[in-house]
Amino acid sequence: MIKRKWLLLPVASLMLLLAWLLWPVYQFFAYSKGAVPLPPLGWLEMPPEAPSVQELRDPVYAEAASLSLRAIEKHRQKIASPAIGAAVAQCGKVVWAGAAGWENVESKTPATPATRFRIGSTSKALTATALARLVQSGRMQLDTPISEYLQPLPNPAWEKLTPRQLASHMAGMPEYKENRDWDGLYHTLALRKHYDNMVDALEVFDETPLVNKPGTEFHYSTFDTVLLGATIGAVEQQSYLQVLRKQVFEPAGMSATIVAPVGGDSRNRIATPYRSNRQPGDAHRLRPWRDVDLSHRLPGGGFVSTPTELVQFGSLYFDDDYLAPEVRAQFWTPQKTASGDINPQKYALGWRIAQLEVPGVGAVPNANHGGVSRGGQSWLMLMPDYKMAIAVNINRKTGVFWDFGRISERIAAEFIRAGGGSCTGTAALSDTGPSPQRRPERVAKRAVARL
Repeated sequence: MIKRKWLLLPVASLMLLLAWLLWPVYQFFAYSKGAVPLPPLGWLEMPPEAPSVQELRDPVYAEAASLSLRAIEKHRQKIASPAIGAAVAQCGKVVWAGAAGWENVESKTPATPATRFRIGSTSKALTATALARLVQSGRMQLDTPISEYLQPLPNPAWEKLTPRQLASHMAGMPEYKENRDWDGLYHTLALRKHYDNMVDALEVFDETPLVNKPGTEFHYSTFDTVLLGATIGAVEQQSYLQVLRKQVFEPAGMSATIVAPVGGDSRNRIATPYRSNRQPGDAHRLRPWRDVDLSHRLPGGGFVSTPTELVQFGSLYFDDDYLAPEVRAQFWTPQKTASGDINPQKYALGWRIAQLEVPGVGAVPNANHGGVSRGGQSWLMLMPDYKMAIAVNINRKTGVFWDFGRISERIAAEFIRAGGGSCTGTAALSDTGPSPQRRPERVAKRAVARL
């Protein structure tokens, strides 16, 4: 009898360990993929009515602000999002910010312009901007191998990769699902481990091979941006986050943009991220997204921010004292593949370049970056012709990205008609030649799984 008990102890311990290891795998496929059912308990019904609020900082835009607030109220209902936030900056100043819905459904905490959302891959534009500043100062060169900046490199295949290749997703890095670093692949499913240093975060993918020859093909991967973030930190002999604060956050006045916590926190105005049951009408329900640590992907998808701070950041691109026109042009020029063609997403260095068909205005050139995170989506768009930046955020994921992002068309139309473009400056998008422009939603639909 005693021997049997001693045998049961290691068996029970093994079973507990196995359950601990497999539980986050189940959660990944249940929350992110919808491949297995979630428990029937824990679902929430959204209140039928929701609050809204706006901040108007320039009376010239009073009508545009009111129309935009009503538009985001209706859009929130249409896409069944708990909350939505939006902001507009023009000529370097925030002119309007609005929010509708619930920062936290269960506690009925209203969303406000101060609500912070997970911004997903919009983080890549932040990292690219830090790179642009270091290029401008001469601290980094776009075509110098990163081995000149970061040593030791844990993967010999990375020795000749360049900042340009990493920032344009032409380094040959795998996507998450292509990762053959098995410990790292498990981590990207479990999302339990925290990283304070991006050099340490390289262990998530440092044993996986490249999927194509660097510089030849476009292959979107957040691992590109993580390695770029580690390199930027090494150049400045600081952490990646310290470099971002100095080069981007402080100049933009971004005090609310921080590393995403594992969940929502209404005490600190961080929206609870939600998972939808994807049912229409009265059958629609929500549940808080499982706790996840996104620090391993911080440079490419690990921040929370507000729409207001995102447009403050975007407005830096219209300031020649912050970024010289020639540097801005480099980062807004879509990169070419080995065939000589512009890559299919018209991806430049940390930005996609597109034209948006604005109702009543026409085709408007823009630089943009979307983001999809666990329980959140983000859209930031810069329109140099009008020196205007627009950001929109929600705290759930939609099945089709542009179902969420298309509200930016309406907001752009209202603010452009109200007087956008009355300021002066030199910001412009690079001439990309005869390659046809694509509407942002077409790009976003193809890229949504990788954002």
